[in-house]
Amino acid sequence: MDMNTIEAVVRTTDPADWRDGDAWLAGGTVLFSYGSYAFGPEPLKRLLDLGSAGWTPVAVTDDGIDLAATCTVAELYALPESPDLARRDWPALDLFRPSCDSFVASFKVWNMSTVGGNICTALPAGPMTSLCAGLDAVATILGPGGTTRTVPVADFVTGDGTNSLAPGELLRSIHLPASALASRVAFRRLSLSNLGRSGVLLIGRLDGGTSLVLTVTAATKRPVQLRFRHLPDAAELAAALDDAVPQNLYHNDIHGLPAWRQDMTYRLAEEIRAELAAPESAPRVSGDFWPPQVRSSPSPHEPTQQEGA
Repeated sequence: MDMNTIEAVVRTTDPADWRDGDAWLAGGTVLFSYGSYAFGPEPLKRLLDLGSAGWTPVAVTDDGIDLAATCTVAELYALPESPDLARRDWPALDLFRPSCDSFVASFKVWNMSTVGGNICTALPAGPMTSLCAGLDAVATILGPGGTTRTVPVADFVTGDGTNSLAPGELLRSIHLPASALASRVAFRRLSLSNLGRSGVLLIGRLDGGTSLVLTVTAATKRPVQLRFRHLPDAAELAAALDDAVPQNLYHNDIHGLPAWRQDMTYRLAEEIRAELAAPESAPRVSGDFWPPQVRSSPSPHEPTQQEGA
């Protein structure tokens, strides 16, 4: 889309350069889709371009994985095969590719869209929000005057299209802690169509082999996280969902009505609970990662797919 209100493109990573009418530009897949009025009734006048930031996309340490906000979906998809991870016993790496696949994106989006951009856009179905919230990731945010603050990704997204960034602030990086990466995980996603945007996306994590962390996204306007000191039974899990997710928090759009999203949240949560309750060596039944009727397998080498991010 043409953005005919833009007066200048400024190459900078300094929040001090931000002023009213500006927008940070990373991959640009949202900005150039929504146009000059992407963020409200007032047109954008300048783009602050992060393209020359030079931030290292991925850094792996004993403490976990640090993703630059400018890390692309394609770079994240390739990460599980990285030599840096060959000696790491991090089962949660199994979440990376299903989460990237949830974009159902064209090769252009796959190679340009960024992890940070997807999180900042704050769509309920944003798969990078799902992945990072599900792994207790922490975002580092830069502010004017050299200030820095951190916030859990699960709290960063505050609603449909809203986040916790103040004017001028910039998402710099996302830290995925080793403690979460070392946990056993389960993934579920549903869409109303084979190549559609996620209507429900849940990630379960079994910390220390006993404590369940369940993260609900896509079905809700913002991430909802439930924590149990033990592995609950089905009734306890359902009761916890009743308490944690009020009716008005379920999202409502063309990709799914709230009642359907709620029903599927309970269904997929119970599937996750049952999977993580089974012995780790137990074979997965069909649909443990995706129910077959909604499975999709995008890759950066398949340019014909629809954009569903």
